[in-house]
Amino acid sequence: MAVEKSFRHKKSLGQNFLADRNILGKIVERAAPEARDVLLEVGAGQGVLTRELLASPCAFLYSVEIDRGLEPFLSDIPLLHPGRFRLIWGDALEADFSLLSPAPVKVVANIPYNITTPLLWKLLETLPSAGYFLLMVQKEAADRMTAPPSTKERYPLGVTLELMGTARKVLNVPPAAFRPVPAVHSCLLEITLGKEHRELAADAFWRGMLRSGFAQRRKKLLKNLKAFRGDVPWAEVFAELGIGENSRAEELSGEKWLALHRKAKK
Repeated sequence: MAVEKSFRHKKSLGQNFLADRNILGKIVERAAPEARDVLLEVGAGQGVLTRELLASPCAFLYSVEIDRGLEPFLSDIPLLHPGRFRLIWGDALEADFSLLSPAPVKVVANIPYNITTPLLWKLLETLPSAGYFLLMVQKEAADRMTAPPSTKERYPLGVTLELMGTARKVLNVPPAAFRPVPAVHSCLLEITLGKEHRELAADAFWRGMLRSGFAQRRKKLLKNLKAFRGDVPWAEVFAELGIGENSRAEELSGEKWLALHRKAKK
């Protein structure tokens, strides 16, 4: 208890630790780790989810944690699970996940909400072995990543996930499930990737096109894309693909975005 009392949660690191045992159980049940599965957890925190995952039949678990102040909560886990667990101290946004061996096939984590979007882009780009993600995220982020065309929540990462696989909201989680209690609601988000379009996450043109297209939502998509790459005959491309010149970024389906990408990148 003395160690726990001495620990101060760092708001700058998005430290809101999941404390509801029932929800922790549901996460592990949903992820359904099997004996051959190698898992990755980002944000080990006080190790509560870490221990639950290691209680499953999974073959191996990597856990990434940036805050050395949490070491007293985590130091015994490698000793309890020799050969099945590796704790990686450092910033997940700077880690090279492609170097992990054996390579993770599932990512299960209560990730810091302040790095949700850049972290997921990085995982998609540098961890091609992973085809399944079960992530506790802010509900607002989950809404954006699952938003269909012609909705205000639509945004670049959601478009990309639509093409790479499926993203679905599994469970809404109230603030009371965390310590300290956050000011936002949370959601368990499940992402299942297919084999197609996995290259998009690392495609600089794709990401730049989407970023520019959604940058100023009040402007027409055509104008935004001209600002992105003035050398592309966007009006001709729009006409060829049957996209109206007055279209907005959020109106396009993933397939239309992909068609734009193919025509414009030539």
